Amino acid sequence: MSQTPSARQAPPGASFADLFTPKLVTVLREGYGLAHLRADAVAGLTVAIVALPLSMAIAIASGASPAQGLYTAIFGGVVVSMLGGSRFQIGGPAGAFIVLVAATAGRHGMDGLILATGMAGLILLAVGYLRLGTYIKFIPYPVTVGFTAGIAVIIFASQIRDLLGLTLNGPEPGPLLEKLPVLWQGLGTVNGAALGLSLGTILVIAGTSRFFPRWPGMLIGVAGAAAATVMFDLPVETIGSRFGGIPSTLPLPQVPEISLAKAQAVLPDAVAFALLGAIESLLSAVVADGMTGRRHRSNCELVAQGAANIASSLFGGICVTGTIARTATNVRAGAHGPFAGMMHSGFLALFILVAAPLASDIPLASLAGVLAVVAWKMIEKHAFATLVRATRGDALVLLTTLGLTVFRDLTEAIIVGFALGSVLFIHRMSKTTAVESHHPFVAEDRADTADGARKPYDEDEAADPDVVVYRIVGAFFFGAAASIGSVLERISDTHKALVIDLAAVPFLDSTAANTIEGLAHKAQRQGVRVILTGVSAGVRRDLAAHEIAPPLIEFETTIDAALAKIKAAAPTDAGAAAD
Repeated sequence: MSQTPSARQAPPGASFADLFTPKLVTVLREGYGLAHLRADAVAGLTVAIVALPLSMAIAIASGASPAQGLYTAIFGGVVVSMLGGSRFQIGGPAGAFIVLVAATAGRHGMDGLILATGMAGLILLAVGYLRLGTYIKFIPYPVTVGFTAGIAVIIFASQIRDLLGLTLNGPEPGPLLEKLPVLWQGLGTVNGAALGLSLGTILVIAGTSRFFPRWPGMLIGVAGAAAATVMFDLPVETIGSRFGGIPSTLPLPQVPEISLAKAQAVLPDAVAFALLGAIESLLSAVVADGMTGRRHRSNCELVAQGAANIASSLFGGICVTGTIARTATNVRAGAHGPFAGMMHSGFLALFILVAAPLASDIPLASLAGVLAVVAWKMIEKHAFATLVRATRGDALVLLTTLGLTVFRDLTEAIIVGFALGSVLFIHRMSKTTAVESHHPFVAEDRADTADGARKPYDEDEAADPDVVVYRIVGAFFFGAAASIGSVLERISDTHKALVIDLAAVPFLDSTAANTIEGLAHKAQRQGVRVILTGVSAGVRRDLAAHEIAPPLIEFETTIDAALAKIKAAAPTDAGAAAD
């Protein structure tokens, strides 16, 4: 997972309708014909074939039923495609949510999980309508790589039991450090049939991906494992033996049980769902943009994700987000627009209505094999190695996020990783901001020679000891304010003027403005003039907002203009002193 880049957005003056018009409407306005429908139908069927085993596997790993995974892809997926800001986005359950969903279900039960999903939808709606989607891209790249790798480790660890067909004494612990000893004790109960099915599924997926990339490797692997289980009457756990199969009807909408106490209890989980969902869905949309040359609407996409999570919760589903693998499959399959995603949901619904009994024979070992492959692909191995070698700061953020994700909590990992990355960035930025001391020219030494060339500059001869000139280069913000302020304050009542050139300052914050204000008051008490030069319109507005204006300070366009002004005032000052 890469750092979420900024997709091209609507221009700043775009209307509310422009920002929040679903891509489905855009596609219909462009004209939608039979050829487009055919392309979307083929893409939708292709994605549905990929999503069928994956949705069930993710739901089972999350502590939900396989039917809930399909409901999530059907009802949440159709809303994502219908209302979303990306014309190729495919919504459904995602592997990145497994850890959070399983933990929430363990703490608050299935009713608490469904309530948290609906609340996450409301949060995403608010984030989208408040146009905060643009800020999601500020998550540092090492953080996204670190928590994705951490999630992959936890997903794989959660599948070891089914991969090996272990029989454990008591429930399987959730935390990794508690889980590993229990799994170790159960190694003596390895089920050879389950191990063979899981390895066979992995090999089929890997082989088709390598030699037949257009084939649905996951579905072939799972279907083959189910056929082998039935033909040889293998002694392994199946969807039917653990969950009783999949209902052959679709559920009716039902509002989850809501109480103030329950809502307060699941609120942290809902916030975590919303944060991860926003990151994952916008990243997926950007991947689609890169593959197609299109552009998505970030805030519109978040609104759609919010509505999709609400819809999923009403039909008993779990968290919905944009999924990178299925979205990329949709693009590669030749989708024209959002109808492909809607048809993907329709094909999954058709499976439930027509072929649900067939799912009962799917062995859990094969679904564990699917998730083992997903976990392996989630780890961005090249990016991980690059970040470890890049800088100590990036390596620290990456490994800290990874460690906290695996051994503590995903939300805590993101918050700490973001904070640590921000502090390191501020430190780096402060090093790029510098203050340079300049010796102003005496007027006679600035004169041009007869041939038009400047006279050679001699600091000892040309320096004016009564004027101090400093040039600040870089962003003048709180990270650099202390060091710059300590340099600027090196003035005394023996000086006549202090000139500060801000021509190379792109912006300043309130801390920097306060530094200038304090310096100006100190200079005023000492009878030293303060002149700011090269101030851009934006910086001048920021200074004015802090009431930094004449007569406290003066403004000039250039250093030369400021020095000329000081020189012109010198005789008057001398005369006033004589009087």
